[in-house]
Amino acid sequence: MFKIVVEKECGCFKKSDLQNNVEVASKDEALLKTLEMRDTMNDDFCGKHKFKVQEVKNSFVIAMENSTTNGCCGGGCGSH
Repeated sequence: MFKIVVEKECGCFKKSDLQNNVEVASKDEALLKTLEMRDTMNDDFCGKHKFKVQEVKNSFVIAMENSTTNGCCGGGCGSH
C-alpha cells in the first residue's frame, strides 16, 4: 500500500473535497492521484501557496513550496 499525505492542510484544502492520508494499492496509481491532487491544489486554490510532490518511503507527500505572499489562506500554514 502507498499513502498520499498532505503535509499541511491549508484553509483551501480543508474547504475542498480532497482527502488526506489516502491509501492506494499501487505506486503508479498513487503517483498519478498525487499529481492530480497537486495540480488541483495549484490551479483551483487561492494561489497563496504552491504545492510540490515528494516521495518518502511508501508515501507521496504534497508539501507547500515557499509562500508567494505574506498572507495566509488560514489554518495549517505554520511559519513562512
